[in-house]
Amino acid sequence: MSQLVSKRRAIRHLLREQDPADGMAAYYAFYHPDEKTNIVIMPEEGARADGYVAVSRTGIDLFRPLVTMRLPVDQGPQGYGASLALLRRTLGPGMPVFLSVPQRYMPLIRAVFDIQAEEVLRIYALDTRRFEPVINVLVVQSTGANGLPTYLIQSRQDGEPETVAMASLNWLSPYFGEIAVMTKPEYRRQGWGQSVVSAMVQYLLENGRTPLYAVNENNRPSVQLAGNIGFTDSGAREYLLQASIGGVKEA
Repeated sequence: MSQLVSKRRAIRHLLREQDPADGMAAYYAFYHPDEKTNIVIMPEEGARADGYVAVSRTGIDLFRPLVTMRLPVDQGPQGYGASLALLRRTLGPGMPVFLSVPQRYMPLIRAVFDIQAEEVLRIYALDTRRFEPVINVLVVQSTGANGLPTYLIQSRQDGEPETVAMASLNWLSPYFGEIAVMTKPEYRRQGWGQSVVSAMVQYLLENGRTPLYAVNENNRPSVQLAGNIGFTDSGAREYLLQASIGGVKEA
């Protein structure tokens, strides 16, 4: 058994794969490609870990990996020191990263990391009872850089096709798929963003996944789009940060 496989087994009890709040973390812990994944667990040996940090190379940024985690601090105040040691063991001083962490970790994260940027994401899950497909003949299917499907609408400018609206997948697990949408500003308010997201929702439902939609809580147009499609707020909040370890305050 490879070390990565044994580590994944040791942390499986820390995540609820079918809960939208854990969907993203579970994907990067269990299903992201092996060659792009490094997992550090605590304790280092044993069949059942108290916490882990996963460092994943993604298409977001070549030089800034995405870091997800579940920490011993979940066990209470006594877990603070263990969590700090785990983070220090995984990430070198000054190493630039994207952090995706649940809200409850933010006091620790603010103590450990120098944060350059942050946003709060609401996690929406599709309510299939509210979903009504949008039929738009302009929507075509393609394949994204990550090998997952995309749905897009193109316009021709000077004879060259230009993508003006696109729905893609940030990640796809056996239970969920997280949808991202892009619409060029000059093409908004025409329903095209809603059309491509609807097509992606249909794809996920046909393939047995629950669609998720993570959106900055201040992005009202995107929140409205989610509601129009049939997404409802799961109540989960995720902090997405650009940060590096530094300025550590001792417990």
